[in-house]
Amino acid sequence: MEVKARAPGKIILAGEHAVVHGSTAVAAAIDLYTYVTLRLPLQSAAENNDRLTLQLKDLPWSFPGPLKEVIPFDSNTSTPASCSGDTLKSIAVLVEEQNIPEEKIWLSSGISTFLWLYTSIRGFNPATVIITTELPYGSGLGSSAAFCVALTSALIASSISDKTHREGWCSLDETNLELLNKWAFEGEKIIHGKPSGIDNTVSAYGNMIKFCSGEITRLQSNMPLRMLITNTKVGRNTKALVSGVSERTVRHPYAMKSVFNAVDSISKELAAIIQSKDEVSVTEKEESIKELMEINQGLLQSMGVSHSSIDTVIRTTLKHKLTSKLTGAGGGGCVLTLLPTGTVVDKAVEELESYGFQCFTASIGGNGAEICF
Repeated sequence: MEVKARAPGKIILAGEHAVVHGSTAVAAAIDLYTYVTLRLPLQSAAENNDRLTLQLKDLPWSFPGPLKEVIPFDSNTSTPASCSGDTLKSIAVLVEEQNIPEEKIWLSSGISTFLWLYTSIRGFNPATVIITTELPYGSGLGSSAAFCVALTSALIASSISDKTHREGWCSLDETNLELLNKWAFEGEKIIHGKPSGIDNTVSAYGNMIKFCSGEITRLQSNMPLRMLITNTKVGRNTKALVSGVSERTVRHPYAMKSVFNAVDSISKELAAIIQSKDEVSVTEKEESIKELMEINQGLLQSMGVSHSSIDTVIRTTLKHKLTSKLTGAGGGGCVLTLLPTGTVVDKAVEELESYGFQCFTASIGGNGAEICF
């Protein structure tokens, strides 16, 4: 039996950093995906094969069974719980035995997450799992959450009894979406320690969300929105950037409070525009979003989280009469450029790529996790 699943990446449209200080943030799914193919052997073949194989980033890893002798817990798909320290240590031993090349050592947390999610949901059954992605790793586009969501979707879907009536990509029902989102969040904890839950929620449900003080509200977009996403390929230390904003807030509490309040207003106004069903033209809405992005970027610069590479993208796109802002932690990473209806970006992309940047064109606010049998 074969099950396929895909889950989208995400962008932060507004509210980066300020959300840590109580402001509202708006995040959205993008049509760049991580794909998972789960192949389960027939019962007769499974009896002679107890091996779990993972194909990730063009590198094969094989985990010989029985895994239940190494990973000390039983599967329980209905009640997601955090991975214990003892279990994580046992999994780490398995991962170390894979002799991951030094230049790909960052994959180790992903492999650990895979082993934990797989054995928690599917038990210790043999399978082959193939994972591919359109998302650059570590660029702020939610690649790890998309990985967790897509994997969990495939694992949960494999236990659905009625697969005959489904054709093409389709969503899971609301109950299973809620379940997979909880599992994916636990997987994110293994990779990131203390994730906010934004990335996995956007990837699971799609469209857009509003996030404030730990509360996530799903939004329904009522307008088409396209962005050019430029990956500067500049690595950044998210923890250091977040700490830097906090330190600046301690030094200038009243000024920074005004900054955060302004960002909160931007996020709320942006959410209102995107959800609006009134007769205001798309062009007028795009012009309002453009202005909000400009203001938000200025506020992010005042927080000290921009970077020369981000400034280069902003200057370059401005030459082509386009508006840009950083997305995520800043300090490098990715930059969003609004593409109003009918915009041709070939020349802008050519110029950006001449700097060594990587460009994607993406639709914003699309579907979340989907499965295919």
